[in-house]
Amino acid sequence: MAPLLLHLLHVLLLLAAADAFPATCSNTTCGDQTIAYPFWLNSSVASDCGYPGLGLACKNNASLLLPVQSHWYRVVAIDYTTHTIWVSDLDVGVGEYGPGCPRLHVNLSIDYTSSWLQLTPSDSNITFLYNCKKNVSWSSAVELSGCQDYDGKRSYVFPDGGITGAEAYEYECEEVVVAPVMALHKDGMLGAPGVPPLANGSFGGLVRAGFELMYNAHSQQCGRCERSGGWCGYRRSETHGGLGFTCFCDGGLTSDRCGHHNRIRMYAIVSTSALLLLCLLILAFFLAHKHSLLSIKSKDAPSIESFLQKNRNLHPKRYTYAEVKRMTKYFSVRLGQGGFGDVYRGNLSDGRQVAVKMLKDTKGDGEEFMNEVASISRTSHVNVVTLLGFFLQGSKRALIYEYMPNGSLERYDFNNNIKSENTLTWEKLFDIAVGIARGLEYLHRGCNTRIVHFDIKPHNILIDQDFCPKISDFGLAKLCLNKESAISIVGARGTIGYIAPEVYSKQFGTVSSKSDVYSYGMMVLEMVGARDKSINANSESSSQYFPQWIYEHLDDYCSSASEINGETTELVRKMIVVGLWCIQVIPTDRPTMTRVVEMLEGSTGNLELPPRVLLS
Repeated sequence: MAPLLLHLLHVLLLLAAADAFPATCSNTTCGDQTIAYPFWLNSSVASDCGYPGLGLACKNNASLLLPVQSHWYRVVAIDYTTHTIWVSDLDVGVGEYGPGCPRLHVNLSIDYTSSWLQLTPSDSNITFLYNCKKNVSWSSAVELSGCQDYDGKRSYVFPDGGITGAEAYEYECEEVVVAPVMALHKDGMLGAPGVPPLANGSFGGLVRAGFELMYNAHSQQCGRCERSGGWCGYRRSETHGGLGFTCFCDGGLTSDRCGHHNRIRMYAIVSTSALLLLCLLILAFFLAHKHSLLSIKSKDAPSIESFLQKNRNLHPKRYTYAEVKRMTKYFSVRLGQGGFGDVYRGNLSDGRQVAVKMLKDTKGDGEEFMNEVASISRTSHVNVVTLLGFFLQGSKRALIYEYMPNGSLERYDFNNNIKSENTLTWEKLFDIAVGIARGLEYLHRGCNTRIVHFDIKPHNILIDQDFCPKISDFGLAKLCLNKESAISIVGARGTIGYIAPEVYSKQFGTVSSKSDVYSYGMMVLEMVGARDKSINANSESSSQYFPQWIYEHLDDYCSSASEINGETTELVRKMIVVGLWCIQVIPTDRPTMTRVVEMLEGSTGNLELPPRVLLS
């Protein structure tokens, strides 16, 4: 077996070496970007390896530059699947003007009949008028406050490009510059990296964000050429019928594909590779079986694809990776990151803003991914975040949610360096606590299948534009039948500090929806403690378990804590008493989330403190 494998490997290497491509036309890189046909690096390869006008320059092996009409633009990204290239002007802001008055140097106009590059439907124009003698009275014009006025002259910008050159020069402006930018949505927001363009001083960021170009490429001819063993190029010889696509092969050029000898070599390589792979698989199977290393995967193991097929009428829209890259503008705005991966801001085709959670490359069945898709697809509640779509391709996975502009609850209450403008009032905190309780009540008993979240914490509570809380991140959630009370789990799940005792050890009781109640109680007590900064300075409270301290000093705390008086005292007392009930050690002593909502919405006169002994 071993001599045969070595012989096949030797033959494969010889065939591959004999059919090696010319180094002059091979793909290359600049920083982390790949340069491939029809683009070419004009400092290292022949110009006939790509299209005229698509030669790129690599600056300091980090920045990729593209010349358009003798002006250089920085290449942000190239999508070879959709034939688009995203560029931004290098010279924005350079000159004698201040940051509030972006300086553009060229008007960019593209001849659609002859250019290899075209603007895409995602682009629109923005027009700058510099140093105008006459005041511009158009309703769509915005005066640039950052420009230096010379003899009373003023500068303006038209975000929608709604003025012609002839009309602009009627105002006796020294310079009029038109530049493409990403199109604006109806709400005035930029369709990519999220610059609010109508705010004064932000137009430089709007132009620096760049725009998209679509390049013209003979993808079918190129694919046929590469499959035949050649390299895609561009012929400039008039003797071959003028300019056009060509295929570079071993020993010469053809207009379509490489010759028969290349196909024979390709077939030999493929057949030899297949035979070699088959031999290796047989050998691996034999060795694994011999040493009892071969394990058969359980037929009951979850499968993402089979789950999606069975629930195709339930799960939300499935996107491709190219669509995810476009909606996030190549992952340009990162909202946050965690152990699961990174979250990016994006826009759907209808203009809605979304948060795209790119999960880290994972191996195995992807149980957490299925949990999240399955759990949240079954929900529809004002206090549960909405899943709008997902992406799945091999180990790459993403979840697409509605965008929450105010971030997570952690941003407001659980940061030691919290700013005063991010501090929430007691009334707002109470409303958030009630909203979370209603969301959990819905998960536990309000939808078709009961859902236990298992990771309730401030980081997983998102706040929308109206400060309405929404429960998110269902990666650890558990689905169960309505009649089930106990839940079977393998190992502890959740975040330290919020995990219920029974999740750690069965001696405290069975795991159930009461485990979420415990996490909720710990979070509410943390909201109370973090909101009152005087507790942090109290030496007694800082050296004692906080729930125990607040239990012993409840009346004194409610009467002396900052900003508490009148009706606010009742709200704070409700949060504390409900939180203490929720963190009882024995699950059966905790209230259900339905009872929690009733206690929060009822009167404090009916609330009693739980037994103190259970808090030790």
